[in-house]
Amino acid sequence: MIHLSPRLAAVAALVPPGARVIDVGTDHAMLPVWLVQAGICPFALATDIRPGPLENAAALVEKTGTGDRIRLLLADGLAGVEPDGWDTVVLAGLGGETMVSILAAAPWVQDRARLILEPQSKRAVLRRYLIENGWRIDRELLAEDAGHIYPILTAAAGQPPAYSEVELHLGLLSQIESDPLFLAYLDRRKRQAVKAAPYDPAAAALLGEYGKLKRRLIHADSR
Repeated sequence: MIHLSPRLAAVAALVPPGARVIDVGTDHAMLPVWLVQAGICPFALATDIRPGPLENAAALVEKTGTGDRIRLLLADGLAGVEPDGWDTVVLAGLGGETMVSILAAAPWVQDRARLILEPQSKRAVLRRYLIENGWRIDRELLAEDAGHIYPILTAAAGQPPAYSEVELHLGLLSQIESDPLFLAYLDRRKRQAVKAAPYDPAAAALLGEYGKLKRRLIHADSR
């Protein structure tokens, strides 16, 4: 079997057995190849907007002998994907705004599939879009890989709870604050806010809230 990075392994662990997965922005198709090799997915669709990565994906699929279970598609997000037969959509390694554009252009996904998302940027934009458009984020976790900490979330159609501004940036605290990596992740987000605060009032406000949250968590741990 091929080897996944810790980031992709954390994404793969969220895929339910028997799922029929669309991996959007598949790059080398590492995730779908691993999923079918592991027997988790009977079939997967891997899409990418660029011919080069899709050629790399085709090479890996051929090398691993998984071509009977993985279909490759040159596509912009989910454009051109036939909706029927898919129950899980993975978007990993893309920016939050790109994910919003892909989901907004494919409203059929909400009626048929659950999401597994690993946004690399603009996470508050993504969470805000989800909760304003009938998605409920049902799980958030953190994965560490090569010195970076990556938020990963799952979502399905449903009524979301209310989110504070801090939770739009960090995730719903009831889901994420017990994660072993959360304090380290919070510290990194604080450092980013410190750099932006002098010219960004929103970052300055977040910085104050991050400080309050850290003090609360440290106080709770000391009890």
